Amino acid sequence: MDTVQHGQTKRMSVMWLAVTLALIAAASYLLIQFGLLGVGDLQPNQQPAAIVFIAAAGYLLGGILILVRRRWLWIVGAVINALVILFFITAYANRPAVIFSASGLATKLAQLLLEGCLLALIFMGWHHSRHAA
Repeated sequence: MDTVQHGQTKRMSVMWLAVTLALIAAASYLLIQFGLLGVGDLQPNQQPAAIVFIAAAGYLLGGILILVRRRWLWIVGAVINALVILFFITAYANRPAVIFSASGLATKLAQLLLEGCLLALIFMGWHHSRHAA
């Protein structure tokens, strides 16, 4: 019984960490949009405003959906998050000033840690459901 409760506590801690990281990513994108977080050598006309707002909204919504506790949502979130990271690296691979800028590091660090949390939640959910049966 104590082991089950410890597993639940651990899963809740990872879930809240994931929510916090998603909100940090969302806030980082808003800080980028409002010019408070640098984006390396990108000029204002090179910064796609709509994508930044969509990313912020996506991470805000994703952070809230983590709390729904549906494994399939965590899987979808992990896939989308991984694609965001991949697209960023692909788009700016030859622009280290962007990748290693304050915004690049802030968003990608939060997203990489979020990916780890989502994968942990997916695995813990699978492990829990497998042993509950």
